[in-house]
Amino acid sequence: MKKLVKLVKLNNLEYNANRDPAVYRRSANENFRIQALIDASGTVECALTDSSGKVLNKQAVSAPGTYTQELGFATPGVRVVTLSVTGQGQSFTQDLRLDVLEHAWHG
Repeated sequence: MKKLVKLVKLNNLEYNANRDPAVYRRSANENFRIQALIDASGTVECALTDSSGKVLNKQAVSAPGTYTQELGFATPGVRVVTLSVTGQGQSFTQDLRLDVLEHAWHG
């Protein structure tokens, strides 16, 4: 049986929870790009929820295909969103840490 989600990308990089979070950081009002490469057939449901359970985005994706969502935050801080994909009798969830800086780093 194929895996439901082949790859999760954040800001066009393969998401790895053990990678330095600075790689994925964005400034306030700058969008994060979340992608999930779906490796199934038919239609699957993809959803992004925040830590309080509020649904930020929900959509059906024709598989095989890619779920893409961009979201930004107006205030700095660390947020955790959960990517959920269900379909073909399988389910997949992945927590994503989103670090938002007050302003861009100048070096």
